[in-house]
Amino acid sequence: MRTLVFTFLAAASLAGPMPLLAQETSPGMPPPIPKAAPVEPATTSTVMRTNSMTVLDDKKRLGSNDYVSFRVVEDRDNESQHLRVNDSGELEVPYVGLVQAAGKSCKELAYAIKASLEREYYYHATVILAVDHISEKSRGRIYVYGSVKGQGPQEIPADESYTVSKAIIRAGGFGDFANKRKVKLTRKGGKDYVVDLKRVIEEGHTEEDVVLQPDDQIYVPQRLINM
Repeated sequence: MRTLVFTFLAAASLAGPMPLLAQETSPGMPPPIPKAAPVEPATTSTVMRTNSMTVLDDKKRLGSNDYVSFRVVEDRDNESQHLRVNDSGELEVPYVGLVQAAGKSCKELAYAIKASLEREYYYHATVILAVDHISEKSRGRIYVYGSVKGQGPQEIPADESYTVSKAIIRAGGFGDFANKRKVKLTRKGGKDYVVDLKRVIEEGHTEEDVVLQPDDQIYVPQRLINM
């Protein structure tokens, strides 16, 4: 037994230093700093864990220079991609090309992309889309006029969902004889909406408030009978 132990130790010494000794450093040299594993952005991680379009954000509106994570669940590589909304408000989506993104929520945009993909490339596509980074630049302007205390243009904040009621508040509130029930919103394409802000502000029906888009015009009429 002693002969065998001696033979093993001799062979080990001839083979050179053990792997543990190879990690030693020269005197006076600091030990090597271990490298941390790369960390995924929080949004990317969320996109990779999400397989349902029903949970996508339908509140925040995208704007130029926003960044989003994009993934199609049915893709073989199953990886997310980072895409940027360009200065014209469009997102260049793989296979689809340029898609209008500004003014849309992630949920709205995901369903629009899904429809395009299913027309030519997929029998069924589950599109997952989430915001990575919101641009700090202005979203553009909207215009408020009529029976409010401060008429004129307003910048759309970059970090919030800007609605008709918020624009009226920023305009100083309604004038003395404003018709709160028939606030008119005219969109750039010519489409009109009538918003009952009395229900929104005073009765708490916030779901009826309309999220604003660049170049929207808000007109507050006066009541026909001032009582």
